[in-house]
Amino acid sequence: MKPRVLLAAVLIPLGLIIAAVPYNTTKPYKLTADQLLSEVISETQFISADDIARMIVEKNPVLQLIDVRSQAEYEKYNLPGSMNIPLEDILNNDWVPYLDQDIKINVFYSNGTVKANQAWMITRQLGYKNNYVMQGGLNYWMEAIVNPNPPSRLSPNEEFAKYEFRMGASQALGGVELVPSAEDKIKPVLPAIRPREKKQMVQGGC
Repeated sequence: MKPRVLLAAVLIPLGLIIAAVPYNTTKPYKLTADQLLSEVISETQFISADDIARMIVEKNPVLQLIDVRSQAEYEKYNLPGSMNIPLEDILNNDWVPYLDQDIKINVFYSNGTVKANQAWMITRQLGYKNNYVMQGGLNYWMEAIVNPNPPSRLSPNEEFAKYEFRMGASQALGGVELVPSAEDKIKPVLPAIRPREKKQMVQGGC
């Protein structure tokens, strides 16, 4: 892809997202197009599928997965412990306490990365800092975590270690059987929000 075409592919949806986000008159945190573009290009919003799998297996209480696909897609297949906020509902005020908080690390995911990254750009434009994107989305998750391919005999030890971890994670997560139970569909408990003056940024954030 030519550099100009690639830049246009980033700038066009970026402009639409900035235009869609309502201007906040009470807090001077809205990013300029240049600032948001810089963060998009740096890709600091991404968290790898391996890191997500490790956090799920370890039942890390800080992790909150957010599926931004439709409710129908979510009910058909989702990641353990995830909640569903369809992209078209991302600006609904009901979700603000979940998206703008400093207790959980929110990780958006979709089938690929487009919708999840759009959700991140919207929330980042609103000034929320604790939101990230699962790199590769569910397509990569299925390929790398659920059904990992064994490395070749000549692969370095690191590749064998990664394969063994992915196999273990796949077994621990039940392979492809990730359809939510009735309990999984219950809306998660709202995190206790600390006062704004005591808000702390997540290290390594965007």
